[in-house]
Amino acid sequence: MRVHRSGTTLAGAALAALTLLLPLGLSATATAAQDPGARQAPPARGSAYLGMGVIAHDGQGPTSGAAALAAQTEGVDVSSHNGNVAWSTLWNSGVKWAYVKATEGTYYKNTSFTQQYNGSYNVGMIRGTYHFATPDTTTGAAQADYFVNNGGGWSKDGRTLPGVLDIEWNPYGATCYGKTASGMVAWIQDFVNRYRYRTGRDPVIYTATSWWKQCTGNSAAFASTNPLWIARYASEVGELPAGWPYYTIWQYTSSGPTVGDHNHFNGDYSRVQALANG
Repeated sequence: MRVHRSGTTLAGAALAALTLLLPLGLSATATAAQDPGARQAPPARGSAYLGMGVIAHDGQGPTSGAAALAAQTEGVDVSSHNGNVAWSTLWNSGVKWAYVKATEGTYYKNTSFTQQYNGSYNVGMIRGTYHFATPDTTTGAAQADYFVNNGGGWSKDGRTLPGVLDIEWNPYGATCYGKTASGMVAWIQDFVNRYRYRTGRDPVIYTATSWWKQCTGNSAAFASTNPLWIARYASEVGELPAGWPYYTIWQYTSSGPTVGDHNHFNGDYSRVQALANG
């Protein structure tokens, strides 16, 4: 005998089907709005840049800490997310040096590198390049080689700053890239040693104090050899990682004019030239 479903039953079945289909059409924004604690998908590989995690992990605001020299020289850092940069505007505003992202891991080269690296040089800036480290993908030495081979080299021409190792929060996964503190220190040392072998220069280390404490155990192993570039978005630089008595560069904001990431070099223009000349 054929059984006829009631209108109520049919309506319930349709609602159930709609419930199954709805999540497929929800955007990431709608999902986040419904559940602010929902885990967002990691960004695309290669999209990381200096200070990407600073506000999320360190916030921004007044602090106290290491004293600065009276003279500070303004600089910027850029990557592919900045696109073509208005270098003449920056130069005319008082920006005298720049760092450009060259590479990430052993899998990414900055797609805006030529305009950014050559453009900063052409307006008169002293410039250099940085490497976004991914210690969970390959060795420090392999990444140093990739960096040097793809724009991270150095020459004593008075206009080229030593390369930078950008070592900070992992935007793609575990904060410390799955490494113990001793493992992270060993990875950094592997990069530093290889970069020095390839270029004759000790790379600058860019980091944030809170990340450095968490992921290296606040190691002081690099303080006597590697200039420190510290990230802290506040009116004062705050506490420095162990061993460094002063910073060389301070990234103090991600919302500056023309290009968001602005930095103070701890000294006058002659000190920037001194770092460039080794």
